[in-house]
Amino acid sequence: MDSAASISIPVAGHSLRAWIRVVSDLVKARLTLMVVLTTWMGYSLGSAEASDWRTCLHAILGTSWLAAGASALNQWWERDLDALMHRTASRPIPAGILTPLTVLAFGVVVSLVGLAWLTFLVNLLTAFLGAITLATYVFAYTPLKRTTELNTWVGAIPGAIPPLMGWTAATGELGAGGWALFAILFFWQLPHFMAIAWLYRDEYAKAGFRMLSGRDPEGRRSASSAIRNTIALIFVSVMPFLQGISGRAYLAIALVLGGLFLLQGIRFALLLDTNSARRLFFASIFYLPVLLAALVMDRSKGLPSKSSFFRASETFSVPRPGAFVFTHRLRLPGDES
Repeated sequence: MDSAASISIPVAGHSLRAWIRVVSDLVKARLTLMVVLTTWMGYSLGSAEASDWRTCLHAILGTSWLAAGASALNQWWERDLDALMHRTASRPIPAGILTPLTVLAFGVVVSLVGLAWLTFLVNLLTAFLGAITLATYVFAYTPLKRTTELNTWVGAIPGAIPPLMGWTAATGELGAGGWALFAILFFWQLPHFMAIAWLYRDEYAKAGFRMLSGRDPEGRRSASSAIRNTIALIFVSVMPFLQGISGRAYLAIALVLGGLFLLQGIRFALLLDTNSARRLFFASIFYLPVLLAALVMDRSKGLPSKSSFFRASETFSVPRPGAFVFTHRLRLPGDES
């Protein structure tokens, strides 16, 4: 109660710093920043040498609007539960800074702006992926957090779609490279969140969230899951090299980073203490930006803008802006030209 009062007073006094903090909490600024970076990375890897910076900017802005709206709707939905956890009690609604109706209206309007932005200024396929992201995060992941431990895996889906959206914004199609980026983000989130969920297992249990860590006080199952998914992450992280998107420097960095990440998961499994779980968390924070930076910096020269599971000239594609266009028939790699 005291923390809520200390926050609401400067807001009432129109303090710019206080309002920035409120908005930052409402849109989950760090999460939105990651969405921006991964969307840009997906666009950068999917675009031709001379990329269209306007389309890239519109893709980033539209995806950012969606991320901000989804975060607000998530907080509106979980407002009573957020009040039960120390780490979320200072968010705008439980702290008494904003009313639930205000947050709901903000979330709906901003989400619709994001979808419209992507539809009219990027392409329909990217907007469709954005709609899937929003629906999965708000209407699947959020309610499932109180019903099943599988919510973690469901929640990893919307977290992995932004780089795929960047790819489709650049290419107009669901290409192999875009799916590789999706897989990297998907499997990265699992050990990352296993560390968080175990560190805050008591708070999650207090709020009624069904997490794997809730039935795993010793941490054995959480550590085992982190190790399995880190191994899967190492395998999918080499896909850009196998697809010709990146070079050998990226491959070496990906394998070294993956090995170091895996060592922290093994350390957590052996020690099963707070310090090792926290080190696993920080390892995940270090891993992702370094891997993505290496991927962008070692991008193969002359990468075609339409690299996909199907032949580029005969996949389904989406013009900017416009409707879905199907050209000829689908061909798998290996078919005769």
